[in-house]
Amino acid sequence: MDIDNRKILIGMVIITLLLFPAVTFTSGALRIALGLLFVLFFPGYTLLSALFPRRGSLGGIERITLSLGLSLAVTPLIGLILNYTPWGISLYPVLISVTVFILVASVVAWYRQQKLLPAERFSITVNISLPQWRKTGGMDKVLVTSLVVFILVALGSLGYLIAIPKESERFTEFYILSVDGKAENYPKQVTLGETVKLIVGIINHEHEVTSYQIDVEIEGSQIKQIRSKALAHGEKWEEVVSFIPQSSGKNQKVEFWLYKDNKTEPYFKDPLHLYIDVNEPSP
Repeated sequence: MDIDNRKILIGMVIITLLLFPAVTFTSGALRIALGLLFVLFFPGYTLLSALFPRRGSLGGIERITLSLGLSLAVTPLIGLILNYTPWGISLYPVLISVTVFILVASVVAWYRQQKLLPAERFSITVNISLPQWRKTGGMDKVLVTSLVVFILVALGSLGYLIAIPKESERFTEFYILSVDGKAENYPKQVTLGETVKLIVGIINHEHEVTSYQIDVEIEGSQIKQIRSKALAHGEKWEEVVSFIPQSSGKNQKVEFWLYKDNKTEPYFKDPLHLYIDVNEPSP
């Protein structure tokens, strides 16, 4: 049974367009499985169909093998181009760019095949009987073996990603803001005995429940210690912290040291800091 390549291209375009809701409403293994065809086969196959629309220009095995190889070349190239655009390399710009490439290549392939006589157009012959390995040519054996190895490696990689997902980097966000919630307008001039207020925030990205301690020091002397609640991964803690300078002086350095899980060594080598002038009260 012969299947017109134009029908195959229509099927690829439909599956490609269905990937948008699939990416939006699915996650995990299903999204990876759907994305494999989209990234590893469709770009190369549609491009080959545009370049070689004629029957007999490429064999079925060669076409499938080259489709995989071309897809592995085209997709990174699209990512490289996106890297130099304002959108960068992220999910939806890559999805849209690869989709546009597949659509354009499919339209060109359709047009070139439409200009050929029906007998000259490439089609896929579906044969239920298995080919006899001994009668297969040497080059075909190499291509079939390469294709099988590639599929096994791809499936193995997919299984590994599903079974053991890569854990992102462990880190903690630590910041100070002014009382209006901005990274500006920090207090610079205060009067001795006046309360200084700042917002201190922590976001846990440690992939485990973590507790934190913050030591506030002025010129090396601790004036306040704050403990956060235990934070789950991805949880944010933010609180208004107040302190009162104990002595007057210009350009006093206020430091915020972060400690994790009751450890004695600071989490960061250098603290967050700012400078304030503490003035004597007016007579």
